[in-house]
Amino acid sequence: MGGVNHRIWLLSGAFLLAGCIPAVDAPAPASRPAREEPPRREEAVRDDIFGGEVVGGDAKPTWTLKPVTTNAVQVAAGSYVVRRGDTLRAIGEMTGAGSEALAIENDLAPPYMLRPGQELRIPAGLYHRVAAGETGIGIAAAYAADWGEIITVNALSEPYILRVGQRLRLPSDARPVRGPVDVGARAAAFRLDIDDIATGSQPALAASGKPAAGTAAPRKPVTTAIANPAYFTGRFEWPLHGPILARFGPIAPGKVSDGINIAAAAGTPIRATANGVVAYAGDQIGVYGGLILINHGSGWVSAYGHAGRIDVKRGQTVRMGDVIGRAGATGQVQTSQLHFQLRKNRIPVDPMKQLPPR
Repeated sequence: MGGVNHRIWLLSGAFLLAGCIPAVDAPAPASRPAREEPPRREEAVRDDIFGGEVVGGDAKPTWTLKPVTTNAVQVAAGSYVVRRGDTLRAIGEMTGAGSEALAIENDLAPPYMLRPGQELRIPAGLYHRVAAGETGIGIAAAYAADWGEIITVNALSEPYILRVGQRLRLPSDARPVRGPVDVGARAAAFRLDIDDIATGSQPALAASGKPAAGTAAPRKPVTTAIANPAYFTGRFEWPLHGPILARFGPIAPGKVSDGINIAAAAGTPIRATANGVVAYAGDQIGVYGGLILINHGSGWVSAYGHAGRIDVKRGQTVRMGDVIGRAGATGQVQTSQLHFQLRKNRIPVDPMKQLPPR
């Protein structure tokens, strides 16, 4: 592919949770369910994610446009003999391959000790070098690639925070978007789901940078990567009470729900199901309307959709039972309700099995 160098205006992570490298020479490989073509899920629809404002609150835009440079370089397969003082990161810089891909190709595990004279296989592929502030989903969009596949081929894991200079191996069908970009048309064709947001939206950090800790009441939008909560209670409470309109799992031929829908009068308080940090709060994902994501730590994320009002901001710490918004009929629903999801290590789980009996 060579050094393609087009600048593409894409969303940055001035809005939520992202994509990925620990501050070690390579991340621990993590298993990830295959990204097959599943039955259509409630969230897997075309959404206009550019522009728009948070529902309620201070009406600050949650997303901002961020330039991504498609600088990917094609690396040929080869080998490298380790010299004294080499690290995976340094070898990645010399060869153009990512340290994650090197670790996977050579079956290396933490702490990634190398010995002089050791021969490493260099995996062929197209590698993108991450720049400051880029997000995983922004990079994926720049190459018309699936972010979930990028996670898989690089064995990325929590906290999904990219590092400046990190080299991401791209899927084999990745192609840089060339020429002028029609932002409006691009937004209309860009598909996101909750997993993309939860894993691919954090802005990349400098190698020595640290993600910001959550705060009780951010004075302005948090546009940096946010640290995972340090502690999870292991217990959830109902976000609100009402009749169950749709349960987890198959709900119609070819359609699956990743959560439950709870009927609620417009304006009913929506409460945090557990302690955590707000990872996303906005209305840019059309199918859900007002949407809030909370990172609880230990791989747990909760999602609250169709909110008529959002009362929290990205980076805000919340406690179980705190009011985070109000129920409404935003997004693709006709009556006031809450769409509620729980995810563990990226996989949707049945909320009814995690919440107290009622």
